[in-house]
Amino acid sequence: MLAVFLLLLLPPAASVPSPSRPTPRYCRRCCDHLDPPLSPASQSAANHTPEIRTIINMTILKGEKGERGDRGTPGKAGVDGPSGLRGVTGPKGSKGDTGAPGDPCKIQQSSFSVGRRKALHSADYYQALIFDTVFVNLGEHFNMFKGKFYCFVPGVYFFNVNIHTWNFKETYLHLMHNERQQVILYAQPSDRSIMQSQSVMLPLELNDEVWVRLYKRERDNAIYSDDVDVYITFNGHLVAPKV
Repeated sequence: MLAVFLLLLLPPAASVPSPSRPTPRYCRRCCDHLDPPLSPASQSAANHTPEIRTIINMTILKGEKGERGDRGTPGKAGVDGPSGLRGVTGPKGSKGDTGAPGDPCKIQQSSFSVGRRKALHSADYYQALIFDTVFVNLGEHFNMFKGKFYCFVPGVYFFNVNIHTWNFKETYLHLMHNERQQVILYAQPSDRSIMQSQSVMLPLELNDEVWVRLYKRERDNAIYSDDVDVYITFNGHLVAPKV
């Protein structure tokens, strides 16, 4: 029993070097390290220098916010986009305040009304009718010496002529626009005198003339009046200025 216990205490036979395989010996110099030489793979790994990367935390190096720079040059305008859809009609707004009165000098006006107190017999083939009484003559647009209205405000005008005929004599007048007759006023000879009237609207340009002339034919041509009453009148006014 004691012999068996001693055998168990002895090291295994595998740990004792076999006499048939000598222990390898390495050649060393006196200055070599006592460690055994490294294998080629281990030596390559030992000679390899590890890569070192520096990582800088930029949040630590961030400085304070600088001042705002100058505004840059505006770029070119882009292409216009398509029109959008029409929006919903909004509610009707409230009535605005009354505006200030306009300048009276800018209001375009022109009107006249003249009459004649003397009777007249035609002496020439054509004879202008001259008037001697002024009722209205805004801006002096009607020339009393020539018996003509001169247009200073282009536009549409209304004209009217009233006369009293003479017994047993013909009455024949033309309402003239420049040198062209526009309408006539006529009454045949009669034993009774009557009032005759003619009206017309004419478009006038600057410096146009409107006047009345008597037209004499084979018969006597005359219009009646007296010094007391006015039987002969010529009227005109601007209806609408030219736009």
